[in-house]
Amino acid sequence: MIGLLARLSRSLPLVIALIVLAIVIYMVVTYVHSKARAKEVLISVFTVLCAAISIFFGLASLYAVIDNNSSVLELAASFAVVGVLGLIITRICNHFFKKNNPHYSQKAQKATVESDSTSVTRSTIFWKIYDLLGNFRPKK
Repeated sequence: MIGLLARLSRSLPLVIALIVLAIVIYMVVTYVHSKARAKEVLISVFTVLCAAISIFFGLASLYAVIDNNSSVLELAASFAVVGVLGLIITRICNHFFKKNNPHYSQKAQKATVESDSTSVTRSTIFWKIYDLLGNFRPKK
C-alpha cells in the first residue's frame, strides 16, 4: 500500500498542473460568460484532456510491459491512473451538472437567417449565372 502511494506521488506534478489549469479556465470563462458556462466548458475540456492523458499513458504503459521496463511502467501507469480518475470525476460532475441544469442537457439549435432575395448585387448575379451554367456542364 505504501509502495502504491509512493508511485502515485510521482504523478503529483500532473495533478497540480491539472488543478491550476482548471482554476485558470474557470476564472477566465466566469469573467467572460457565467458560472454555468464555465462549468460546461471545464467539463468539456477535462473530458478530452483526461481521455487523452489516459490513452497516451496507457499506451506508454503497454509499451513498457512489452519492453520489460518496470520503472517506466510504474510511472506511466500512475499517470494513466490520474487520467482515468480525472475522467471518472469529470463524468460524475457532468452528471450532476446536467441534473441541476436541465437546459444544458439539450444542445442549442442554430438559428437560420433567410437572406433578403430582393436585393441584387453583382456577386449574387455572378453566382446565379455560375449555378445556371453548371447545370449545362457535361456530367461524367
